[in-house]
Amino acid sequence: MRILKFLLLIFSFILLSCATKRPTGSTEAEILFKEATELISKSRYIQATEKLNSIRSQYPYSFYATHAELLQADILFSQENYAEAASAYILFRDFHPKYSELGYVIFRISESFYRQLPSTFDRDLSAGLDAIKYFNELIQNYPNTEYVKDAQSRINQIEEMVEKKEIYIADFYFKTRDFEAAKNRYEDILKTLRNKEEKLRILTQIDKANKLIIH
Repeated sequence: MRILKFLLLIFSFILLSCATKRPTGSTEAEILFKEATELISKSRYIQATEKLNSIRSQYPYSFYATHAELLQADILFSQENYAEAASAYILFRDFHPKYSELGYVIFRISESFYRQLPSTFDRDLSAGLDAIKYFNELIQNYPNTEYVKDAQSRINQIEEMVEKKEIYIADFYFKTRDFEAAKNRYEDILKTLRNKEEKLRILTQIDKANKLIIH
């Protein structure tokens, strides 16, 4: 019996020593928020989300409720669930248009779409077009934030991918002898094309297409 009591005492001591001490705070909402941020720092996203859900459901009017909502979007981003993250950030922006760090939110929306881009231009680039939209919004409305630093280079990269895809499609139409469609595509491409060598090639393709359409 004494041995059993001794073992139970040791076991209780181990449990107490392993227990995580809760952070301090003036409200339960603050404590839950601090716990969530600590869990996020350890990549324990499921447990962090549970804490944030508790804030939003039990303390919806507290100071931390809005921050908990944004932090849930950040968790989705950290988990590389970029489509869901984009939706969560957009929803946050729509419900909190006067949030003090809205530049950060727009940046995360942009990045969420940007990171959905495929590795090659011959696939669906619709996420890139959405990224451009929000990067431009960021540059226009929050030009003095740190988040605009790489926005223009990202836009240029996406536009180059879109341009290559348009040329790829136009060339495909030409090869399959759909010269009218090829010509229309080439003419649209010329409106924004910067590469001089590619411009000359496309002008030649348009000339060929015109002759072949006539014949």
